[in-house]
Amino acid sequence: MARLLDIVFFLYFLTHIPIAMFIDSQAVIPQRYYPQQLVELKNWYCREFRDPMMVDPPGWFRSFVFCEVAVQFPFFFVAAFAYLKGAAKARWIRIPAIIYSSHVATTLIAIFFHTLTYDFSQSKHPGPRTMDERLTLCGIYSPYFILPVMILLDACFSSAYREPVNKAKMR
Repeated sequence: MARLLDIVFFLYFLTHIPIAMFIDSQAVIPQRYYPQQLVELKNWYCREFRDPMMVDPPGWFRSFVFCEVAVQFPFFFVAAFAYLKGAAKARWIRIPAIIYSSHVATTLIAIFFHTLTYDFSQSKHPGPRTMDERLTLCGIYSPYFILPVMILLDACFSSAYREPVNKAKMR
């Protein structure tokens, strides 16, 4: 039986696959390669939540999305498989999970800082105008900070990733 955290992490990686493939990747892959419905979905999101980073991504943001598409996206499948089995049966996921989660949490700090402090009043595309809109946009991004921090803490401190101690060997 998998732990509750294994199920949560499995669902996180499983749901991140279509989001990365169909929405996030539009920041680095030309729109002509996407069905019109997906382009419209991304455009709706950008208007509704005032996310100019996805409309006209700054270079630093594009580099984050490029890493997501080129490096993290293949890992989503591996991690989903590992957490479906459970950390105790897939202990090999520990180090990759630490690398993934620390990388992603770090990128989200930059996104939060930009969202909370940048002056969007001069932007070509509508950005958050009020602190409520800024906090709403941070809220949209927050699961991609909170879950990786949980994965990091779990991988660093949980006994699920360690081999059970064989007391007979210790005698």
